[in-house]
Amino acid sequence: MTDHGDDIPEPGRRSRLAELADWTVSGAPAKTTPDPAPMPSQKPVDALASARREFAVLLGEFRRTAVLVPFDPYGSLWTADQNGVRWICAFSDEEALARFARAQGDGAREWTYRTVLGARLLDVMVPMLPGPAGVALDAGSTDGVLFPPVAGIVPDRAVVDPGKTG
Repeated sequence: MTDHGDDIPEPGRRSRLAELADWTVSGAPAKTTPDPAPMPSQKPVDALASARREFAVLLGEFRRTAVLVPFDPYGSLWTADQNGVRWICAFSDEEALARFARAQGDGAREWTYRTVLGARLLDVMVPMLPGPAGVALDAGSTDGVLFPPVAGIVPDRAVVDPGKTG
């Protein structure tokens, strides 16, 4: 059985992924009561570990979410190259894609796109591209997120080894 994402419904509302991205940028909702003093046996929260957990949640949500992947005027997947990495541009909804199109100075043309699961982008499409590749969600916006070609995000065959040169 093959699935090309044709049966995935287009998002009709703001995605949970975008909501989660907003939440992680603005921080947790304000608390009405102060945190209790930590017990002597409790360790302070490691900021790096906390950030990794938040990103893992974001990655999991992205993998389960249908996103819009536009095509350029010639019918090719819309990608952008930055510092030797090719980024597949994906958008959480039509409004984000429209903002991107206007920012590109190409808002007047009709943009074609496919609705694809984030997991399919990372697991299937990224490894198909030549060279290192990742996914840029909502590129150019303040809510944008990068899913780079590193272990734990893309398949091992697509991971960039920072220790190798050339």
